[in-house]
Amino acid sequence: MSDQTKIVKVKKDHSGDITDVMMENGNVYSINEAIMMAKDNLIEGVNVGVSKSGREYIRSNPNGTEKDNLDNLPQF
Repeated sequence: MSDQTKIVKVKKDHSGDITDVMMENGNVYSINEAIMMAKDNLIEGVNVGVSKSGREYIRSNPNGTEKDNLDNLPQF
C-alpha cells in the first residue's frame, strides 16, 4: 500500500492563487504544507516548481490532460 495521497479539491484566494488543498481522505493542508509533502513524495501526481521570483509552487505532473491540473480541480 502506498503512503501517497491525492489532491481532490483546492481553495483559492481572491487572486486565484491556491492557498489550501484537500486530500482524498478529507484532510486539508496549506499550500506550504502541501509543498513540503510533495517534496517528501507523499502526494501522488504532483511536483514542486520554482517561479522566476524564486517562490516554490506545486503543480500537476504533465500527462497530456488538463482536467486534473490543480487549477481545474473543484474548489472547497
